Order: sequence, then C-alpha cells, then structure tokens
Amino acid sequence: MILSAALAGWMSLGCLQANAADMTTVNVGIANSSSDVAFFIADKKGYFHDEGIDAKFIPFDSGAKMVAPLGAGQLDVAGGSPSAGLYNAVARGIGIKIVADKGSTPPGYGYQPLLIRKDLIDSGKFKSLADLKGMKVAGSANGSASTSTMNEALKKGGLKPADVERLFLSFPQHVLALENKAVDAALTTEPSASEAVRRGAAVRFMGDDEIYPNHQLAVVLYSSTFAQDHHDAAEAFMRAYIRAVRDYNNALSNGKLAGPNAAEVISILTEYTSIKDPETFRTIVPQGTNPDGKLNLASLQTDLDFFKSEGVMEGGDVSLDKVVDASFAEDAVKKLGAYQPQK
Repeated sequence: MILSAALAGWMSLGCLQANAADMTTVNVGIANSSSDVAFFIADKKGYFHDEGIDAKFIPFDSGAKMVAPLGAGQLDVAGGSPSAGLYNAVARGIGIKIVADKGSTPPGYGYQPLLIRKDLIDSGKFKSLADLKGMKVAGSANGSASTSTMNEALKKGGLKPADVERLFLSFPQHVLALENKAVDAALTTEPSASEAVRRGAAVRFMGDDEIYPNHQLAVVLYSSTFAQDHHDAAEAFMRAYIRAVRDYNNALSNGKLAGPNAAEVISILTEYTSIKDPETFRTIVPQGTNPDGKLNLASLQTDLDFFKSEGVMEGGDVSLDKVVDASFAEDAVKKLGAYQPQK
C-alpha cells in the first residue's frame, strides 16, 4: 500500500511536471489599467492555463512604450492604443498586428470623458463645446487615439485643433492639473476621471461615447513573430481572451460594472490593479469591449486619416490592411460558439 501510494504520488508529480513543460510562455505588455481586465480575468480564471498558455504580464507606463519591444519580439502580446506611433512603426517595417478590440465607446460606456474645471462651469464661462476656444486642454500623448476624440469634440463646437492649447500629461496628472487650474479641460480615462470629479476639481461635461460613439480606443496587439511563428499559441491566447471578454460583458449593465458577473470582475480588478477599493470600480464608467473581439474598422480609419492630417505620420505607405488581422478573433468565435449573455 505504501509502495502504491508512493508510486501514485510520483506519477502525479510526473504529470504536473509534464503539464508545466507543455505550457507556452507568452509575454504580455499591460498598462495596469482597468482596460486590461480581460487579460486579468483569463489569468485568474485559468483560461490561459486551459489553453496551455503561461501568461507573463509586463507593466509599462503607456501603450506607446510597448511598440518597440513588440517589434523586437520581446513582447508577444500587448494592450495598446491605435496611435500614430503604432502606424509609423508598421510603415518602417516593424511587424505588429492589431488583432482584437480591447476598449471602445458604445453608448453608455464613455470611459474617457471630457472634463471641464468645475469653477468654469459654475461661473457660466463654459457652456458648450464652442467655449473650448483658447483653453488649455490636457490629453495623454500627441498622436494618441484620444487626440482624435478631441478633434471630434472641437468639430462639434465649430473649432479646429489650432483653436486650443494641448498639453500632454499622464492621466493621474490630469487630476492635479485640473485642481491647480493649470489646465481648463481634459480628456481623461477612468479611474482618474471619476477621481477628478470626486475631488471637486472638474465636471464630467460629455462622455466620449457622445463625442465619438463606438471609438476604437484600445486594441490587442500581436507581434508578427508571435502571430506567424507561434500561430497555434496565438490562436490559443485569443480563445482564452475571448472567453474572458465575455465574462467581462456579463459584468456590464447600464454603463456600470453592475451586471450578473460584476462582483467577480471587481474582485479580480482589485487583485490585479493598484486600486484596492471595490467601490471605485462600482462608480466608474467602464469601457465597452466587443464579446467577439470585433474591431471598428471605420473608427480606425478615421483616426489614421486624422493622424495624417495632423502631420504626425513620419511618411511611408501604411494602410489598415497592413496592420489589422482579425482572423484570430474570428477563429476563436468559431470554436467557442455564439456569445450567450448571462442572466
């Protein structure tokens, strides 16, 4: 009996070692933000493990800093912005592909609102988008997708980009800049947007779901090396990701994390991000993410055209068909079947 027990233990250990050996390590660049939520869900709930993926999360200050390591194959996957920097990299021959939706602004999910300083609203100095003229407006980075959002806001106010002074700061710095009256307005993503409102520094004037509905603000990126040379692992990663995105969608209700699966998703967010207060996630406006990973190609094209008009493209022939590869998400949906909302 002792020999049998020892043999069973040895065989069990051998299976565990074999399973570990079969796992494929995938280096994933993250911004440690709430829009990384599907990566976190897939890790926490074992979806990556089920697909033989050992996901290693590597934090970055911004999506722009992930482009070079992606092109060099140091990162396999990243969650980033469809920015001018990304398109410039592709134009230079760096192999990066946009493969799935990671964050967008369907109606009710304007997670990067236009904030206006509260004193400007209270005094009546700011009443409409036309009042942005001559103001200092904070954004995240020149050539980022949010600059295209600002362009749409200015157009609605009958203005042009030259009519405002743009300052590029990290999102937490937006809160301080609004408090210190260093800027008049800001396009700020969650949770910094809610923090600025909570402190009384700003008013949420308009959600970006109103300014630029269904804007493709964040995407999943694959390095070409991962997509081509490790195709099976790239497909497996996407299946795990889509499963997690569907769990995330089951946590959404009426523009909040208030759906049937909200408690579980909020618990995962408090574990994986620096925000440990569950109430913060209950009050913010979350991003939309398509349960099938579908990209808004029209939005991507609008942004690319804007970047070209702004002169932030370095030259070279780049078009969406050279950057986008939707086949991984499409294949994942075929294998997983249709999305079934949780009731």
